Amino acid sequence: MGTGFYICGRTKHKLKMNMFLQEQFLGNSVQSWIIAGVIFCAGILLIMALRKVLLARLKGWADNSDGTTDDFIVRQMQRSIIPLLYYGVFFGAVQYLNLHPKAARVIDVASLLYLTFIVVRLITDLLRFMLMQYLSRQENGAEKQKQVRGVMVIVSIVIWVVGAVFLLDNWGFDVTTIITGLGIGGIAIALATQHILGDLFSYFVILFDRPFEVGDFIIVGDKIGGIEYIGIKTTRIRSLTGEQLICSNTDLTNSRIHNYKRMERRRIVFRVRVTFQTPAGVLARVGGMMKEIVNNIEHVTFDRAHMATIGDHGPEFECVYFVATSDYLLYMDVQQQINLRLMERFEQEGIRFAHPTQTLFLNN
Repeated sequence: MGTGFYICGRTKHKLKMNMFLQEQFLGNSVQSWIIAGVIFCAGILLIMALRKVLLARLKGWADNSDGTTDDFIVRQMQRSIIPLLYYGVFFGAVQYLNLHPKAARVIDVASLLYLTFIVVRLITDLLRFMLMQYLSRQENGAEKQKQVRGVMVIVSIVIWVVGAVFLLDNWGFDVTTIITGLGIGGIAIALATQHILGDLFSYFVILFDRPFEVGDFIIVGDKIGGIEYIGIKTTRIRSLTGEQLICSNTDLTNSRIHNYKRMERRRIVFRVRVTFQTPAGVLARVGGMMKEIVNNIEHVTFDRAHMATIGDHGPEFECVYFVATSDYLLYMDVQQQINLRLMERFEQEGIRFAHPTQTLFLNN
């Protein structure tokens, strides 16, 4: 009899429990609320454990490494992936419930807003990181990174505007008018600022194609000098006479530029004229004299030396050699040594340099 009462009590208890679980609260049974709560709590605990163990280890590994890519990955996991997982747990738990259409609509709108925000921010961060990494591997990378930050603000604004248009379109708004307005406004702005935009695009050409960099010595038209600063609109050149030249980026990219810093070696051609009174046998040895002089100078590679022509003032010899550097001062030092040694050798051989003179012969 006691067993019967016990079984009957258990049955009543189960019935009461089932009735309690089936009771409705805000359109859902208590059982559904409990299951949603268990899903939410279990997901939160799992993410916290993942953050404590895996993310902590990844952060320690990134701190001990020399590169910056792993630091960026860990930072994005903290900023984007972990918050996204938290929201995913919440959204998954809520989806188990039977929500009111208005509440479901609010959650869908909030979810799309949050996801768009996370994705757009991740894209801008990734684009900024890739661009900074590319610039850091170039010469004067720190200076270029400072210059490109202003451009990244414009790029970020464009990406956020595109994200906002995408968001409005998914919310059911008619974005055709917005896109048309942006297009017309963009055309108007482009026409009003075409020169500025042209210089901006030229800046990107200089940045990625690298026809010249800060510190390069260039010749543009009749302008000669070293690059001091490359800006979004203009580039500043310090001329040999000391003044600063400010040129638009478009003018530079549309011009023929002689970049002497990229010169691996300098080719030198110089000419020497001697008098007609020099004997033919001595003239035959002048090329060898020039070759011997050039070969005895450091950082120089001899190419050729010939009597190129017989001009109005005497035979003219042409010598070609290479200096194994683009340093202009070194080239001038080498040329000075060649000139002095050539004058000494000609003085020893009795060879006279020709001058632009005329001889008048008179007959009685």
